[in-house]
Amino acid sequence: MTAADIIKDLKAKKFKPVYLLHGEEPYYIDQIIHYMEDHILNDMEKGFNQTVLYGKDTDMATILNAAKRYPMMSDYQLIVVKEAQDLRWSKETEGSSKEAEFIQNYFEKPLDSTILVLGYKYANFDKRKKIFKSITKSGVVFQSDPVRDYKLAQWIEDLVKEMGAKIAPQASALMAEYLGADLSKISNEIEKLLLNISKETVIDTDLVQRNIGISKEYNVFELQKALASRNVLKCNQIINYFADNPKANPMVMVMANLNSYFSKILKYHYLQNKGDAAKELGVNPYFVKDYEAAARSYNLNKTFDIISLLREYDLKSKGVDSTGNVTDGELLKELLFKMIH
Repeated sequence: MTAADIIKDLKAKKFKPVYLLHGEEPYYIDQIIHYMEDHILNDMEKGFNQTVLYGKDTDMATILNAAKRYPMMSDYQLIVVKEAQDLRWSKETEGSSKEAEFIQNYFEKPLDSTILVLGYKYANFDKRKKIFKSITKSGVVFQSDPVRDYKLAQWIEDLVKEMGAKIAPQASALMAEYLGADLSKISNEIEKLLLNISKETVIDTDLVQRNIGISKEYNVFELQKALASRNVLKCNQIINYFADNPKANPMVMVMANLNSYFSKILKYHYLQNKGDAAKELGVNPYFVKDYEAAARSYNLNKTFDIISLLREYDLKSKGVDSTGNVTDGELLKELLFKMIH
């Protein structure tokens, strides 16, 4: 089930007695929990029947003793365990002790009038555990995986559409590059941006740059374009700007972007059918022409050389094989010179 599927069922009052929400990406886990906290019980019912606990401050026996209570003046009680990854799962829930047996028995036959929600974030739950198998049968298990880098721009476009607005492909790509894969941060930035425009306005790169604090001329997106055309002057202007503003343009982000960019150029060189480029590269069709131009500027051998350079300078930025106290800005300038010459 997707997060949308779960929320759809919740809206239809189709509740399960146990929800295990786990995974490396916290955004969807938080989204489901927030909906549950806000909508399952009304304001009067919440006072007696809604409990929020935190994994580091409780234990499974305490949680299940609460879960075995019946609701007061309501059809359901809601128990939300946030940061459930901090619970002592191994010691308390596995083995042959009476406590482990008590816990296992509850998950095999949970109380229908209790909605128990376990928010297990930043990691996947161990699927080998008996509890996992029991919850799979008696409740709902949802795994929240990170959005892959190449799918991030499309995710942004879908989210903006879901919010009732539109965004240009260049703008979603720019947001993906600068905000990274933190879905909560992206969602918050989009919400703030939409407060300043009408729903009819198409979000473009200018709006993104003005509202999210990205330099209009000197950003990784513009560096890609300058590299594609081998515009030496523009490349140097951007790299000098990065060197002077390292906090806004950390080397680790620049290097990750360039590595992804040139890896796609390398992949483009090997494509048998260039007509499938958008799908194979995982980019919006709008950007295919940019990779086509870059592939003309950097032949196969040069692309291999650049990827090797990126690996070399990534190690140097981490103190491996570096000479003296060289700054990240100096390393970027040196790297750029070798890339375009």
